[in-house]
Amino acid sequence: MAIPLSRRLDFSEIPQLDVSELLSGGGSDALIAALERACTDVGFFYVHNHGVVPELISALRHEASRFFTLPMAQKMEIAINPQLRGYLPLDYASYEGEARAAKSHQEGFWISYERPLSPAHPLDGPNLWPDEPQELKAAMLTYFQAVERLSQALQRGFAMALGVGEHGLDAYFQDPMSMLKLNHYPPQDAPESVKHIGVVPHSDSGAFTILWQDEGDGLEIQNKSGEWIGAPSIPDTFVINIGNVMQIWTDGRFSSTPHRVINRGGRDRYSIPFFVNPGPTAPIAPLDQLDVDSGEPFAKYIQDRWRRTFPVAQIPEYITPL
Repeated sequence: MAIPLSRRLDFSEIPQLDVSELLSGGGSDALIAALERACTDVGFFYVHNHGVVPELISALRHEASRFFTLPMAQKMEIAINPQLRGYLPLDYASYEGEARAAKSHQEGFWISYERPLSPAHPLDGPNLWPDEPQELKAAMLTYFQAVERLSQALQRGFAMALGVGEHGLDAYFQDPMSMLKLNHYPPQDAPESVKHIGVVPHSDSGAFTILWQDEGDGLEIQNKSGEWIGAPSIPDTFVINIGNVMQIWTDGRFSSTPHRVINRGGRDRYSIPFFVNPGPTAPIAPLDQLDVDSGEPFAKYIQDRWRRTFPVAQIPEYITPL
């Protein structure tokens, strides 16, 4: 039996926030209160007036489609490596999320900060780039810089919403491990199992995610009554969702909401998530308990999580630095 369709989302169910104040260095009481409610009650919200110009988005969307239409052998020349950079092949196996031992009907391409390989930081390394399309590298790096500025503004907003001051989270984002990914979802008319859909039900690992999605449906979020709700694309917006790290830091106050992707639109679907991650030494524990329990470092937390989520990358086990 095919997976039931999610109901169409009433836009009022996922908040829409104008974040121009945050980008200009401000943050009114009304905006911060709305941000706090969105993070607490939903874990997802749309943002507009986000400062990323449409031309950057359309350029990267164009180059992404050019890359994913390359022959598989050509894409596999830059296959994903243990630093989680490069091409993630279609139907990769995953052992994370609600559907164990599942395959995601998706292919992707990952980059992060250009850092040298280091035994002390095994997730650092250079990016992998295809020979073509030649314009892909510039488009991704330019977009990375633009969306990172938005991430820093949102980080300030989250800190104010938590009452720790606008710079209260800055220390945890030193040398961040944020990642940018291109996604391509071939269409699926009537998938019969959540073990083989675009992305299996899961919650994101890091602090929060900034997602651009193209026109149409596909993204679905699970509300607190267990109902799956479609979160369609809204022009000129990004979708922001809280990740596990922020949920842990806030001791459950902010919600890392489960979500999935099923591309039933009859055409190829593209999305561009920017996974905002703290630095490798950031402690993963409730912030109000850090004087008692420093928590495991983010580098260990994320390396263990990615090993299960992306076994194709052959990420090694975490080794505690001497």
